[in-house]
Amino acid sequence: MPLDRMLLEILACPEDKGPLFYLEDESSLYNPRLRRVYRVEDDIPIMLIDEADEVDENEHKRIIEKVESDGISFTFEA
Repeated sequence: MPLDRMLLEILACPEDKGPLFYLEDESSLYNPRLRRVYRVEDDIPIMLIDEADEVDENEHKRIIEKVESDGISFTFEA
């Protein structure tokens, strides 16, 4: 089940307070500025910095290509 649109509009990275990309089919939220992935488990975003996964250059490129090809937009406009 996708995250509620109203929730997505207020979700921000807990570290830099910036918007995220919601990758629904991967159950994650991605911060391209810090290259950090936050998991979504049972429709609950895990927005803890210590629980986030940092991605390498190849994974970052893959995610950005997916964002661009799927037309995914940020959770909110900064």
